[in-house]
Amino acid sequence: MDFIEELRWRGMLHDFTPGAEEWLKEHKPVTGYIGFDPTAPSMTIGNFVQIMLLKLFQMSGHRPIVLMGGATGRIGDPSFKDKERELKSPEELDRNLEFQTRQLQKFIDFEGPNAAILVNNLDFYKDMSVLDFLRDVGKTLTVNYMMSKDSVKNRLQTGISFTEFSYQLLQAYDFQILYDRYDCRLQMGGSDQWGNITSGTEFIRRNVNGKAYAITTPLLTKADGSKFGKSEEGNIWLDPQLTSPYRFYQFWLNADDADISRFTRYFTLKSKTQVEQEESDYADDPRKLKALLAEELTRRVHSDEAFDSVMRVSEILFGKSADMQALKAISEAEMKTIAGEIPSFQLDRQLLEHKIGYQFPDV
Repeated sequence: MDFIEELRWRGMLHDFTPGAEEWLKEHKPVTGYIGFDPTAPSMTIGNFVQIMLLKLFQMSGHRPIVLMGGATGRIGDPSFKDKERELKSPEELDRNLEFQTRQLQKFIDFEGPNAAILVNNLDFYKDMSVLDFLRDVGKTLTVNYMMSKDSVKNRLQTGISFTEFSYQLLQAYDFQILYDRYDCRLQMGGSDQWGNITSGTEFIRRNVNGKAYAITTPLLTKADGSKFGKSEEGNIWLDPQLTSPYRFYQFWLNADDADISRFTRYFTLKSKTQVEQEESDYADDPRKLKALLAEELTRRVHSDEAFDSVMRVSEILFGKSADMQALKAISEAEMKTIAGEIPSFQLDRQLLEHKIGYQFPDV
């Protein structure tokens, strides 16, 4: 698999620094990374874009580094934010980081010949004094250079603290450390990270006289222009406790017909040939294409068992053949899912049993 060509046909290539494509073709394997700040209790399907980028990078024969932002999560990235972030406590960030790490291990291979490497950038800074940071890190870039980046420039009207202003330095220095320790010469991310990533390539050029590269993906939006990964209820989480597998499945099934081609290219592990064949076979049936993607992603993100459960719940809610036997077969968790999707109320069990002449089995 040619990584750049794979991103091209999927529509996942937004920008890259000069020479990146040639370098990737001439060197294999190479090491590249993406950073994740643990500011939420779980990954979302918005994060899944970058997870897919790492997965495709690994499938292309390269070695990915997953950089967890134990340090940068304590600062807050100002990129495309119109106001200052509310800082999370260290304890909350540590819990989030541990949970998100387990989630990532479901999707990226941490064993094998090009096994992924897991790094926490808190290890880079926890023993560094503020004076060392200002001398060794803060001296690299001028304020003029930093203010020219969109992540900072867009916040000048509403205000930006020194804390968030310094985020760019931390991300840039992360890249330099990974370059030194792991010969990591590529950083990837969303297009909103372009400024931070190229600051890292500048760090490597100035401080160690090295050459590093950047690749970004487009920010994925829906056909109506709204933000991808949001529903009327909020985020679509990868944690089944926050977004049930049923709701996760329904998100894809209810996607706009105009979005399904892009969503499939971003998130499927099927080949270009398979995708184009399915699109040809079901050109007049976009719901079938959405169902195929919904099934694939529900199985991958949750499990085969979760998908089977989703089908049972769907049959109860929408099927024409559901009967009492089917209702008896569903689990307590599935019943709760059903109760969350339709109007429900509580009845006194003994009174109900008396009225209908049936005794419910104890659960």
